[in-house]
Amino acid sequence: MRDVTPDNITEVFTGYFGPDTDPRFKEVMGALARHLHAFTKEVGLTHDEWRAGLKAMEWAAEITTPERNEFVLMSDVLGLSSLVDMVNSHPGATSSSVLGPFHVSDAPPIAMGADLKGDFEGEVLLVQGQVRDLDGNPIPGAKLDIWQTAPNGLYSSQDPDQDIMSFHGLMTADEEGRYAFTTVRPVEYTVPTDGPVGQILNAAGRHPWRPSHLHFIITADGCRELVTEVFPEDDPYLDQDTVFGVRRDLVMSYEPQPAGTFPEGFDLSGKVDGAWSKVNFDFKLLRR
Repeated sequence: MRDVTPDNITEVFTGYFGPDTDPRFKEVMGALARHLHAFTKEVGLTHDEWRAGLKAMEWAAEITTPERNEFVLMSDVLGLSSLVDMVNSHPGATSSSVLGPFHVSDAPPIAMGADLKGDFEGEVLLVQGQVRDLDGNPIPGAKLDIWQTAPNGLYSSQDPDQDIMSFHGLMTADEEGRYAFTTVRPVEYTVPTDGPVGQILNAAGRHPWRPSHLHFIITADGCRELVTEVFPEDDPYLDQDTVFGVRRDLVMSYEPQPAGTFPEGFDLSGKVDGAWSKVNFDFKLLRR
């Protein structure tokens, strides 16, 4: 095509698709090209700005590892991850929320009532609830992949002083779809700012803070997988999460409990001397 112009380049691009191109691929790539081309014309993108964008991608690739994915983090701070979550959430089911760049695969199995806190300092938190479908029926045997930060605000993959499986566990819900474990209350933390994401945040005058939360990936036979996180209602960053992950139905309460009242049936039973807190949070999964 010799006569490509700013006005027809999008049509020329889509016209290059072969006759056997997958229809969904053609739809997605065609729309991506339309929006990229429209963006370029709207802002009058310069060569220096274009090169800066490519350099940011190169930098992200250089620092991405199996333990830290800068591309995921970039998607998070741009709101893309959360938008994908929201457009794919089903009304009535627990909302999806960002996976984040620090999930560690193959978490060790943990039993009902197991403890994730270990030797870390901090108030004991008892987390329990039920996994149900949209009709309120329990989902027996649901798998809950659980993870969080340590009290220093770092995930295990960020912290050389933690075991890689620190604060990670895979729990199987009981016949009533119930789960229960103990841990330490997570803390708010900053996303990494030593890469291109940090430059984006600084240039935009944005802070890098996330509210404290517990991560979950919940799977069950015949149900859509749920990737989500839950947040305490009193966190100072609840309404200014830098990755836009908070949803109204994912906000819960930590309920303070007096010393001497910790229940039986947990790994920490008989070992909790002081005050502790508990949270009850139920998940609703969509059946396929």
